[in-house]
Amino acid sequence: MGVLAEAWNWLTTSAHWAGDTGAGARLAEHLWLTAVSLGLACAAALPVALYLGHRGRGGALAVNLSNAGRAVPTFAVLVLLTLTPLGRHGDLPTVLALVLFAVPPLLTNAYVGMREADRDVVEAARGMGMSGGQVFVRVELPLAFALITTGVRSAAIQVVATATLAGLVGGGGLGRIITAGFNTYSTPQVVAGALLVAALALTVEALFALVQRLLDPLRRRGRAVRSGAGGGRSGAGGSRFRPRAAR
Repeated sequence: MGVLAEAWNWLTTSAHWAGDTGAGARLAEHLWLTAVSLGLACAAALPVALYLGHRGRGGALAVNLSNAGRAVPTFAVLVLLTLTPLGRHGDLPTVLALVLFAVPPLLTNAYVGMREADRDVVEAARGMGMSGGQVFVRVELPLAFALITTGVRSAAIQVVATATLAGLVGGGGLGRIITAGFNTYSTPQVVAGALLVAALALTVEALFALVQRLLDPLRRRGRAVRSGAGGGRSGAGGSRFRPRAAR
């Protein structure tokens, strides 16, 4: 029997999902770590990136400093935090390390999205008398939405994958299944844990892609415009008359 078949047998054995140390509990811990870390990273990075992108100042320095943090191995940060007094507070070191790891893609994508919003559209909105807040909410955010959500999706997938490292320092999550398999020389268990992490990452990717597609304000606005245009044609009895744009 191959390793994949043995891993499948491990995953389909109900005993491996029961109890506080079973796969079900580890999956719940992994989801909790991911949600908390991603939420804190979004709360820390997005307001700063959106403000700097709106103002157009200081963003390059912030993005460069954020990207420099990618050069620091997450596992090294996790180990160092575990050795500090923070290590006494359960999963706090893991959450902090994951937050630091998730900030760069969030900060970079949100800032770039705001700065790459069509300047002609932004200036036209200001010319119409919109305030800075109105331009930010009604123009820049919708135009930057795709890049912002892409950054959130990228950060979420990275956090799901990186949270596995928590098992190496005694933290929770699916990484504990993998480390337990190494400790007992159980290759099927190691492979089963890796498959669970991969499946969770793919599921998160699909969910965020769906949410991005459903909530994209430009896509929704385009559907509304097409719907209104269709209603206009039916109301005109199929006439081909089109009003000429005002010059």
